[in-house]
Amino acid sequence: MDIIRSVDTMHALALGWRARGKKVGFVPTMGYLHRGHTTLIELMRQRCEILIVSIYVNPLQFAPTEDLGRYPRDPEGDAKKCEAAGCDILFMPENLYPPDFRTTVNVSQITARWEGAARPEHFQGVATVVCRLFGLVQPTAAMFGEKDYQQFAVLKSMAHDLAMGIEIVPGPLVRDHDGLALSSRNVYLSGEERRRALSLHRALFAMRESRAPTATERIAEGRAILDCDGLDYLAVVHPDTLDPVEQIDRPLRAIATARYGKTRLLDNVAIGP
Repeated sequence: MDIIRSVDTMHALALGWRARGKKVGFVPTMGYLHRGHTTLIELMRQRCEILIVSIYVNPLQFAPTEDLGRYPRDPEGDAKKCEAAGCDILFMPENLYPPDFRTTVNVSQITARWEGAARPEHFQGVATVVCRLFGLVQPTAAMFGEKDYQQFAVLKSMAHDLAMGIEIVPGPLVRDHDGLALSSRNVYLSGEERRRALSLHRALFAMRESRAPTATERIAEGRAILDCDGLDYLAVVHPDTLDPVEQIDRPLRAIATARYGKTRLLDNVAIGP
């Protein structure tokens, strides 16, 4: 595995692979990798000839009230995990943006609710950094985990709308032994907070297994199970538009974000026939 830190070097290599018709797979991350990330890398390894993983903590997706410096980092450990998972190129730029960078990418409508409402600047930062990475890496396919389901839907919409010619592949949500969705944020949970956080996936699983015909009924069942310090949202939505849906008569998604102490946790499950 090669580690590349130069933006220009990465772009020159990528253009060469594209000219030779190589199948380039890409897994963008912000580092502090866990088994959810390495699962995506291993799955993408099966779909491409050259596999690139990026690690970059993107300042554009952090609001002024969020502590960019607090985001956990482990570059040496991350490199070992990437190599073990089959990565060919680990792209770790010191700074992804040139000094005169002035472009932003905004995906409308699908970002208006849920995480977009709670963190208004977040998805513009995500779309901008991924668009920049796509230009530098020139992938034929990129994989994003379904744990951040709205993010996956936003980036899939962006790639489609801008005719990028990149296949956006969903990666499975990976859970810990106790069912908690794997996330870099889990390290912030105290023992007592983690115990209560298990109610999040249990509530979603109950909504999935319920036979109630409406979202209102299933959400009520989920709320009865939740034990959290604050619920930002619990909803049943269309899997592509993320619009709320009432009748459970087709494949849908149940999404939730709840707070445990100072930590916001996201989770979701597929529901419906």
